[in-house]
Amino acid sequence: MKEYSSKHRILILGASGFIGNAIYKELLGYFRTFGTYRIPKKIFEDNHQFFQYNVEEDDVYEVLKATKPTIIISCLRGEFRAQTIAHQHIAEYLVEHNCKLIFLSSANVFDAYSKYPSYELDKTLSGSIYGHFKIKIENMLLRLPKKKVAIVRLPMVLGSQSPRLKELKQHLQNKTAIEIFPNIIMNVTTDSKLTQQIHYIINQDKYGIFHLGSTDLVHHDDYFKDIVEQITSKNEVLYKHVYTTNEDRYLAVLPKFNKLPKHLEITSTEVLEDLTK
Repeated sequence: MKEYSSKHRILILGASGFIGNAIYKELLGYFRTFGTYRIPKKIFEDNHQFFQYNVEEDDVYEVLKATKPTIIISCLRGEFRAQTIAHQHIAEYLVEHNCKLIFLSSANVFDAYSKYPSYELDKTLSGSIYGHFKIKIENMLLRLPKKKVAIVRLPMVLGSQSPRLKELKQHLQNKTAIEIFPNIIMNVTTDSKLTQQIHYIINQDKYGIFHLGSTDLVHHDDYFKDIVEQITSKNEVLYKHVYTTNEDRYLAVLPKFNKLPKHLEITSTEVLEDLTK
């Protein structure tokens, strides 16, 4: 039996997805780490650290009872109502047990604000269904004892295996138009940097709200053209310009209060470089 240097037992809800699986691989060698998967797949069924869990059909309590986590990392996807019920059950579990939750939220909790980037203590306001849902879960969690919760707000997460990059490559292959948004100013990150940051939050027993995006901001259209340049040598690439507003609109999460050490920061240029690794 492997001896772990930490007493933590970690449960990653949604460990078969892009981000969840990256976190699982990062933590696996350091902690007793469990994960859930939704769709039966041999690789997960053969891994006895993995449990099948469908948020619409199964009760999360069964997984919690089986794994007895001291840290839950929620990367769940699925029907919003079912996710809300699951997080209500998780909140009850946190109160009753020696356990903490790291909840992956989104820059979309600020998507109704457009004039400035957003910081940790800014009031959330969203114009999208997805943003509304994330705010609802955040508000539920913020009512819990402070040390029980870390809310991690993410910008666009890229990586060599990210759905976004795969979609771009598909467009290039099919010679179809890539949507770009000239008026959106955003920040970005990679799965590899995010997993290091989460590892640090666990090791240092951090709690509160974290904004884990690149330290600099980029225009969506320029940045996507840079990405395309990184991954293809084709000259003729089709773009579809989508204007959601006539003025620049920010969808960026920057830290002001909960800053991580310098070696855990990332720039948009480093994100670009990471895509070709």
